[in-house]
Amino acid sequence: MQQSLQSNETNTLLKRMIELQERQALLLEELLQQQVHTQKQRSAELNAWRKAHPELAEKCRLAAEALSKVHADFLGTLASEVDDTAEDMIDSEYLLSEFVDRFGPRIAHLNGVLQMLAQLGAPAQAMKTNS
Repeated sequence: MQQSLQSNETNTLLKRMIELQERQALLLEELLQQQVHTQKQRSAELNAWRKAHPELAEKCRLAAEALSKVHADFLGTLASEVDDTAEDMIDSEYLLSEFVDRFGPRIAHLNGVLQMLAQLGAPAQAMKTNS
């Protein structure tokens, strides 16, 4: 009798777990559809902008290529600095803060500008394959 009761409780819990997993799967599917819709809308807006400003899109592409070289050089400088001072930064909070203050904002802004230029200058076909 006790074993039958435990078996029923186990079955009830398993059914509830399945129901919750199905609900979770539905929510994830809705979330994915929403993200896909947002990405398609963004892609359409970028493509419309590129069609309206083809010369500016080309300038953005060229600027992104040039800035990419600057970015790579800056990353090399940053990596060399870390390599040269890693031990000191481990031991000194001041040196670590100094490093972050020196490189952090610049790399963050550079990344943002580079990403913007790359998106605006990307060919329309490349954006369609990413969506």
